[in-house]
Amino acid sequence: MADIQLKDLVKSYGPTEVLHHIEGDIKDGEFIVIVGPSGCGKSTLLRMIAGLETVTSGEIAIGGKRVNELEPASRDIAMVFQNYALYPHMSVRENMAYGLKIRKLSKEEINRRVEEAAEILEIKQYLDRKPRQLSGGQRQRVAMGRAIVRDPQVFLFDEPLSNLDAKLRVQMRLEIRKLQQRLGVTSIYVTHDQVEAMTLGDRLMVLNGGYVEQFGTPIELYDRPASVFVAGFIGSPAMNFLPAEVQNGQALLPGGAQVPVMGQHSGQATFGIRPEHLQADEAGPIAIQIDMLEQLGANTLLHGRLQGTDHTLVASVPGHATDAPGTLRRFAVPAERSHLFDAASGKRLAD
Repeated sequence: MADIQLKDLVKSYGPTEVLHHIEGDIKDGEFIVIVGPSGCGKSTLLRMIAGLETVTSGEIAIGGKRVNELEPASRDIAMVFQNYALYPHMSVRENMAYGLKIRKLSKEEINRRVEEAAEILEIKQYLDRKPRQLSGGQRQRVAMGRAIVRDPQVFLFDEPLSNLDAKLRVQMRLEIRKLQQRLGVTSIYVTHDQVEAMTLGDRLMVLNGGYVEQFGTPIELYDRPASVFVAGFIGSPAMNFLPAEVQNGQALLPGGAQVPVMGQHSGQATFGIRPEHLQADEAGPIAIQIDMLEQLGANTLLHGRLQGTDHTLVASVPGHATDAPGTLRRFAVPAERSHLFDAASGKRLAD
C-alpha cells in the first residue's frame, strides 16, 4: 500500500497548458475521486499518475518515491479502463492471469491469486468463458479481477462504469466501494458523474479547465463549496443562483425579495441556495411562479421563475405536489443554508 503526492503538476501539449499546478496529498488506503465535466483534464491527470502520459513539470511520488521517470510497469499500479480492455480470444481465467505470467510468477501462485480474486468478485463460474459470453457488468468484474490479482500499491479507475446501464452502475459502484474497503488499497477513480463521486469518494478533487477548484470530503463540498462552479456541479438538482446586493446581513434579490445571509459582506454578490433547502412558508420572502413539476416519488421538484423576473429557480418539496402551472408558492431561506460568492471571481465569500 502507498500514499501519493502530487506536487505542482503541469501538463502541456506544445504551447497549450491543459493541467495547471495540481497539488494533492492522498493518504495510504484512501479512495479519491477526480470529478469534473468532459475536457477538464481528469483522465489526463490519471494517465500521468499511471505513467501513460509524461509530466511537463512537477512531481508524482508513490510511497515516498518519485515516479516521474518510471515506466507504468515499474510503478506498482493497476488500472481499470472504461472499455474493459479484455483479450477476446482468451478465457476469463487467462485474461486475469496474463499479467502474472508476464511477471513469471509460478503456476501455483497465479492459480491461487486468480481463484481468490474470482471468489471475491463472485465470478468463479465464469472463469472458463470468453468475454463475449459475459454481460457488461461481468466483463467489468473481470477487468477488476485482473487488477486485483496484481496486488498493486494503487488502483486507478478511468470511468469504469460509463458503459453500463443506470441500474447496474448503482450496483457496481457499491461493489467497487466495498471491494476497496475490503482490500484497503489506495485508489483514484475518475468520473464525470457527481452522484457517483459523492457516493464513492473519501475525498473529491473537483477539476475545472485543468485547475483544482476544491479538494475535500463530499460533505465539505456540499455544505461549503469553494466556488460557484463547485456549488453548481456538486448536488442534484443543482444549486440556484441569483444576483444580489448584500448589506447588513441581508441579500436584496431581483424583484425586491430580501433574505438573510451569513457574514459581514456588502456590495454585489452571487447568492446561492440549494433546491432542497428552500422551505415552504406562506410568509416566506421568495415567491416562485411554477412552470413545471417533476414528480420523483419521495419528493417533487418545482421548476419556475422568481416572481416578477426571468430568473429560474427550482425547489424540492417532500411528497406529491399538485401545483398547476402559474401557481405561486412562497419559500423561506435559512441564513445558515444560503451561500454567497464573489460576483466577479465566483469564489466563496467567508461566512
